Amino acid sequence: MDSAGQDINLNSPNKGLLSDSMTDVPVDTAVATQSPVVEGLTEAEEEELKAELAKVEEEIVTLRQVLAAKERHCGELKRKLGLSALEGLKQNLSKSWHDVQVSNAYKKTQETLTQAGQKTSAALSTMGSAISRKLGDMRNSATFRSFEDRVGTIKSKVVGDRENGSDNLPSPTGSGDKPF
Repeated sequence: MDSAGQDINLNSPNKGLLSDSMTDVPVDTAVATQSPVVEGLTEAEEEELKAELAKVEEEIVTLRQVLAAKERHCGELKRKLGLSALEGLKQNLSKSWHDVQVSNAYKKTQETLTQAGQKTSAALSTMGSAISRKLGDMRNSATFRSFEDRVGTIKSKVVGDRENGSDNLPSPTGSGDKPF
């Protein structure tokens, strides 16, 4: 593939890294002479266009060589300064994060989330107080006290039997020696 027809992808990780062998590739003008003559062009116009095409292709090769040299020089300078790609990325991310933090959208979002957090905290506090109050009211109710007394009685019978050394628990069918 000749270098004049080669596309340069500026997003490529190999951008500007032309090998020395590619810089010495001559421009191929034979392709232009093999194409059929376009109707309406005189032979002089065709020769003029071919010469201009050769000149432009030559300039493209020269510009690629200059760009590759500049990028190598830039890489050397960065290396000498101790700047790496990672350092550059870190600086870019830091600057970008700073830009985001000073943006109006970020500030408004931060204010909104702070207010929402405060309102949520207040609502949860109110809800917790209400639940505590209801549980306190329920514990003081007659039904709960009656239930608590019955559980206490059953517990004392079960624990009392175990403390006396008897592991005989009353059977669920009621056929045991002790009444449940």
